[in-house]
Amino acid sequence: MSHLESLQHTHESVMASEAYREAANVQDDRLYKEAAADRLAFWDRQAAALRWDQPWQETLRWERPISSWFVGGKLNAAANCLDVHLGTDREHKAAILWEGEDGRQSALTYRELHDQVARLAWLLRHEWGVQKGDRVTLYMPLIPQLAIAVLACARIGAIHSVVFGGFSTQAVRDRIQDSQSEVVITADGGYRRGQVMPLYAVVAEALVGVVGVRHVVRYAHLSMAPQSEKKDKGLTPFESQENEGRVPLASSSEGYVVHDWEQAMVRTTQAQAPESMDSEDPLFILYTSGTTGKPKGILHTTGGYMAHAKYSTKLVFDLKDRDIYWCTADIGWITGHTYVVYGPLANGATVLMYEGAPDFPEKDRFWALIERYRVSILYTAPTAIRAFMKWGQAYPASHDLSSLRLLGSVGEPINPEAWQWYHRVIGGGRCPIVDTWWQTET
Repeated sequence: MSHLESLQHTHESVMASEAYREAANVQDDRLYKEAAADRLAFWDRQAAALRWDQPWQETLRWERPISSWFVGGKLNAAANCLDVHLGTDREHKAAILWEGEDGRQSALTYRELHDQVARLAWLLRHEWGVQKGDRVTLYMPLIPQLAIAVLACARIGAIHSVVFGGFSTQAVRDRIQDSQSEVVITADGGYRRGQVMPLYAVVAEALVGVVGVRHVVRYAHLSMAPQSEKKDKGLTPFESQENEGRVPLASSSEGYVVHDWEQAMVRTTQAQAPESMDSEDPLFILYTSGTTGKPKGILHTTGGYMAHAKYSTKLVFDLKDRDIYWCTADIGWITGHTYVVYGPLANGATVLMYEGAPDFPEKDRFWALIERYRVSILYTAPTAIRAFMKWGQAYPASHDLSSLRLLGSVGEPINPEAWQWYHRVIGGGRCPIVDTWWQTET
């Protein structure tokens, strides 16, 4: 205990370089002073960075325990991530760079991402009957289509509930039932350490006996990779007869209709306009994990969440237009919602997404990705950092990490040894480290 206590009281100042501080988005403590002097005026200024369809009349109405932010204001979260960039220099900038565990790569510009989101939103509204306030459960791997589905829901005012792709059948069923979702969006499967996660099969099992789900939309992620390519890369082929090939339009014995994502998107040229949402309209439900009993769904509303997501992403990560930004969190967690989708895209950043484990096929996968994509901001968890330490610094040393300029930590408190290793080995002693504090509830 004395050793642990001594670590808790370790005081060591590590300063960013003078050049770094001179170029930083925040260079002094003026923001702290502004917030301390008048916190509501401070948040008024941060919220003004968003595009509002209608201005708010009251910054904060707090009738304990209910707080309402930017009362009377109207905006759309997806439009603030996509439409705001059309007609600007960012329109043809890469919004999402993606690499799969099997080596496949793709990229979407802001124009391309907008077009796909608007088309999926049109399908949700006009073909599958999803209205403002309806709930949609998303159970997908970490692929661009998950971000597209999240933003398509936000575009029409549907409330998305993202379930982490590693959760069990019972967990999926509980969340679908508790949220009273009428539509589920999933994929045939995903990859993890060379194995396939049969996501659609989990959804099909979860829906047995469930009343209320009308449509299941399935993206054929596994079908995109040839079987020979999977075998060459040591991946396990997906060999469930039920899930081979494309899914035809078909009715399930449980009463829902299965739709193939790509077939539906190909035949759709319509683009859905964004729904103007009240600042306090719900944006998403996210269920807490790690507790026993019935899952607890936390409801986040639109205006206050988006104001904080955009503000904190830009300032905490010192985000610049030239950055290649990589948050390693899954979108199934609050960190992924805020710092993979809403915050970076609202700021017009280029986001790297990687589907897979950091140690497949080798323990240098993260460092290879940083070198290949010239990642400048890396944001990961202390748990991962401690695993990297255990594997040894030979793995990062074998790759060029000179593109990194800032590191981030999230998930739990970071211990001094991990911080120092992260700073020295990954950041080369030159990268500031920012620490963030998030919970699903906050």
